[in-house]
Amino acid sequence: MGKQKTKKFAAMKRMISPKDQRIKEKDRAKPSEKKKKDPSAIKEKEVPKYPSCLFFQYNTQLGPPYHVLVDTNFINFSIKAKLDIVQSMMDCLYAKCIPYITDCVMAEIEKLGMKYRVALRIAKDPRFERLTCTHKGTYADDCLVQRVTQHKCYILATVDRDLKRRIRKIPGVPIMYISNHRYNIERMPDDYGAPRF
Repeated sequence: MGKQKTKKFAAMKRMISPKDQRIKEKDRAKPSEKKKKDPSAIKEKEVPKYPSCLFFQYNTQLGPPYHVLVDTNFINFSIKAKLDIVQSMMDCLYAKCIPYITDCVMAEIEKLGMKYRVALRIAKDPRFERLTCTHKGTYADDCLVQRVTQHKCYILATVDRDLKRRIRKIPGVPIMYISNHRYNIERMPDDYGAPRF
């Protein structure tokens, strides 16, 4: 039996020092000079512009009838919890609610196949308003985030943690979610009389 070859671990490549004679004069790195900051100079800072509807950090465009953007998993979890979407939204917000569904969300439900045919039938309910998408691709999360940032009149209904995390960074957008077999809402201004849990 021959001698087995073993791999050498943590072997580093040998580097040529910048002062080596083989490196040409023009290729040598020049020592970088640090610029001293002038304390009297005016510091520029870019602050994101918020729409005027967020006066005193309350969204003034929100109000009955509420426009609720629905996500794919929100419909699926509503079916599992045996909740009627429109009725449960009204019970949560104490006002008329219009659920909106985008083309991307519809495409996502259709892609899920026969297992989610009940969700597809609910999404095609005439009480749901359809929103057409003009962008390319069918990634629903990006579509919903884009819509919510452009128009501050929507409440986003989702159960997805990642999407919730993205929406929380956008000011003035309430999130509707499911807990304890009922709909709850977070980040809703107190002025609108939404329930606090």
